[in-house]
Amino acid sequence: MNRLYDAARDGFLNGQIAWLTNDIRGILIDTTKYQVSLAGHAYLVDIPAEARVSVSPALSGRTAAAGTANADPLTFSAGTGTSEALVLYQHTGTESTARLIAYIDDSPDFPVNANGGDVVFTWDTAENKIFKL
Repeated sequence: MNRLYDAARDGFLNGQIAWLTNDIRGILIDTTKYQVSLAGHAYLVDIPAEARVSVSPALSGRTAAAGTANADPLTFSAGTGTSEALVLYQHTGTESTARLIAYIDDSPDFPVNANGGDVVFTWDTAENKIFKL
């Protein structure tokens, strides 16, 4: 189920998230330690630290066309553990204000078994790319 968090939908509609200019990052998630709630979770603080396998740098090469978000492949480094999902979030430097954007678990890249080396996550090349509003 690749979906947007309700807080992200509100953020896009209220002008609080700017896909092209905000610092947007990804986190590989161990789903045995985090149960997603698209309606109930809004900020990074809602994801337990022990569920976070690896955090990426900011997405690069972001584009937006016809309501579709896309970016360059995302590289995670130095993670250890297994992840079955990826969460995109608006990095603010404070977990209580870092808005959750997307929950992605439908990808041929999953599960990811990070062993301390780089893990490259590639986005869907179909019509909806990363997500479509």
